Parts: sequence; structure tokens; C-alpha cells
Amino acid sequence: MASSSVFPLFLQLILFFSLFNFSLSTRRLTELVQEQPIPLKYHNGPLLSGKISINLIWYGKFKPSQRAIISDFFNSLYSFETHHQNQPSVAKWWKTTEKYYHLTSNPKTKKPTSSFVLKMGNQILVENYSFGKSLTSKQILGLAMKGEQKNAINLVLTASDVAVEGFCSSRCGTHGSWGAKKNNKFAYIWVGNSETQCPGQCAWPFHQPIYGPQSPPLVPPNNDVGLDGMVVNLASLLAGTVTNPFRDGYYQGSADAPLEAASACPGVYGKGAYPGYAGDVLVDLSSGGSYNAHGVNGRKYLLPALFDPSTSSCSTLV
Repeated sequence: MASSSVFPLFLQLILFFSLFNFSLSTRRLTELVQEQPIPLKYHNGPLLSGKISINLIWYGKFKPSQRAIISDFFNSLYSFETHHQNQPSVAKWWKTTEKYYHLTSNPKTKKPTSSFVLKMGNQILVENYSFGKSLTSKQILGLAMKGEQKNAINLVLTASDVAVEGFCSSRCGTHGSWGAKKNNKFAYIWVGNSETQCPGQCAWPFHQPIYGPQSPPLVPPNNDVGLDGMVVNLASLLAGTVTNPFRDGYYQGSADAPLEAASACPGVYGKGAYPGYAGDVLVDLSSGGSYNAHGVNGRKYLLPALFDPSTSSCSTLV
């Protein structure tokens, strides 16, 4: 029988693991303590294909400099791959998602699934808090529907003073889809700014966690704990969206609580990562910011490891 002193510590470590990356819902405890990632199973559903627009819906007050952090991230997904500039790059990180398409065959033609390209779409500012400052999941969907719904991923970003159902208590963001028919569905993502509400839960490793080992937090690469934390969660959910857009793509476990391309590698940002330690990442000598990927306009980002289906391992840039 475990002693009374060991059991609470075990619970704390489990809770700590569960805070790294949230997707559709909470993961099972048995998945949180896996030493090796579990191979993701393909459930024969369609993946996103063709040219997909990313529409940003900003709910609440965001500074222009904060919006630029997010838009530069999306503009980095392909730019450095084309121009062969600084490495490691956001584009190199994103290329891992393309491997899922190479492994997937169209059920009718038996040919590999066509590839996809993301491009920046429209940005919609909802600064008047038209739904109030406490939102339900249904209202998040309502905001997502403000964006173009054909060949799109609509991203809802809520400001630091906006509470969202389940935010902090069970999730840092989510992704889903909406539409009566599969060929008319659109995908959406929601991510909240956790800087003032729960940075120890949703902005790690840029803030000390509320559970587990208390290592010093890393310096955010764009000098914004909330927005750099949003990038981490957004990147994780974006990878889950393109590889499992309609809950029948690539995942392991329950469809209601899936392990996806990024959530299968919780808390890993560089080689040598372990609970409470993000791994051996790069440090900007001028700002002290920690990062593992270069982006456009001189940006630096810290991005989560992705599960590489070709090696059945968590792939890191550094």
C-alpha cells in the first residue's frame, strides 16, 4: 500500500501532466503517465484538403502588437520553408503534419489523400463584448460562425478578461466542427488568454505550474506570457484540427477525449524533456526568451512537439 506521503505526490504529478496541452476534453489518467507515446490510429474519416483559410475572430481587447504575434505565427507556417531562412523554423515544425496525409489513402480511389495549404483569411474584431464577459461553449461556436465557413478554420481568441465555460478548470482551448453534412462542415478552434486567470495552468512553461515540480519559468520569446501561452495551445490545437478535424481522423483513445498529434506528446518542447522541464530549447541572447522555432518578421516561438507517424515518436525541432 502506498504511504500517505507518496500518494498525494503522485496525484500532483498526474495533475501537472494534464495541464500541458488540452484538446477536445480531458485525457485519461493512464494516457498521462505513458513513458512512450501511443501510435495514433486512423479512423478512416476525411482530413482537411486544398486551400484552407484561417479566419481570426478576436473577442475582447487585444493590442495590435498582440494580434501581430498570432498572425505572424500563421504567416510563418510556409514562409521559411519557401525562402530557406533561419532554422529551425515554424514551417519545419508544421511539415510533420503533412506526413499524416502521406499515410492516408482515399477510401474510394486508394490514392494518398490530397495535401492542404493554410493561408491567412479575414480578421474580425469583436471589441464591444457583445456576448458579455462570460461565454458558454455555444457562444464560442456563435463567434466562430462569424467567419467564412467554406474551406476554413475559424479561430476564436478571447481576451484575458473573458471567462469561458470550462476555461482553466478543464481546458485551455478546444477544437471542433460544425455543419449538418460532412462536406459542408467547417472546423473551428477556441483559445483563451490565460495571463490573469490561470497562467499556472495554461501558460506553462512561461509561468510556474500550480502542481508538480516548481522549476523557474521560461522567459516568453515575444515578451508576453498570455500571448506566447496562447501560441503554445493554438499550435497544439491546430495540429489536432488538420489531422482529426471531424473526430474520425488520427487519434488514440476515446473520440470524446482523444490523444492527437500534439496532445500525445504533453509538455515536450525540446530533447531531454521530463515532467516540469520543457527540454533543451534555444535562448535569445538579447531578450533571454526561450524558443525552438523562427518565424517571419524576426519572430521566435516555442512550439509543442508533434507525434511523428513515420517514427512513432515525439518529434522536436531542437
